[in-house]
Amino acid sequence: MPHATASDGVRLYYEEAGSGATVIFVHELAGDHQSWEPQMRYFSRRYRCIAYNARGYVPSDVPEDAASYSQERARDDVIAVLDHLKVDKAHVVGLSMGGFATLHVGLAYPDRARSLVIGGCGYGAQPGAEETFRAECEAAARRFETDGVAAAMKYAEGPTRIRFQNKDPRGWRDAAEAFAGRPLEGVVRTLRGVQMRRPLLYQLVEPMQRLDVPTLVMTGDEDDPCLEAGILLKRNIARSGLVVIPRSGHAINLEEPDAFNAAVADFLAAVDAGRWERRDPRSVAGGILGFEKK
Repeated sequence: MPHATASDGVRLYYEEAGSGATVIFVHELAGDHQSWEPQMRYFSRRYRCIAYNARGYVPSDVPEDAASYSQERARDDVIAVLDHLKVDKAHVVGLSMGGFATLHVGLAYPDRARSLVIGGCGYGAQPGAEETFRAECEAAARRFETDGVAAAMKYAEGPTRIRFQNKDPRGWRDAAEAFAGRPLEGVVRTLRGVQMRRPLLYQLVEPMQRLDVPTLVMTGDEDDPCLEAGILLKRNIARSGLVVIPRSGHAINLEEPDAFNAAVADFLAAVDAGRWERRDPRSVAGGILGFEKK
């Protein structure tokens, strides 16, 4: 099995397909590298595609030390995989937990990113929501510890995944059972080390405003915790666009793979052609017509 090695010695399992400019996919809490299969098959026709398992997700290593899990480690693991494969710059595509890691790659390593696709990013982003968010993470971690498979299936039935369950019961069940069938120790450590301790989005507004990497923000319109956060990202990243997929929840790459792939493909093509510019400041107007009030 191919593995890259992170700076602290943790081994990260990865798969790759295709050739060309590199696209690396970063998965969500309830997924792994296999969650990106619809994208690996589609984009590997034109790109070199990489999907890997985060630390804590076998066959990547599952460190026992709580200090091995943090937002910084999650960010740096993306770079470790690229370094291992001798990739200087890549399009970085992430969903949810992976979307946060993608944003942090852009903030810390802008020279390593051709572009950023930040999907389903923002749960717990609102000012004043910190304690509620962290309490929910701890409650989820405890449920995974005590209830195992039942807790994982319950997580897959969360409010932001109901639309997926209703429109594609077979696809939803495949994703839910894949999550429930994995060892959950690493998920618990990820919840406590990465999710609970990460900086919230509104705390990153100033660095977002300095970010100059082409960025596509994506969300489902029924992913309520991430919908307003998507607007926050759009308004503060000058070279960003926002795609809202209608009647969709959180796992948009699986729930609506055709719409997701089409939007990302158009974005990557524009970036590669040098046609994804910064927002023209004239478009930020106080009125509909741009006339000043006399």
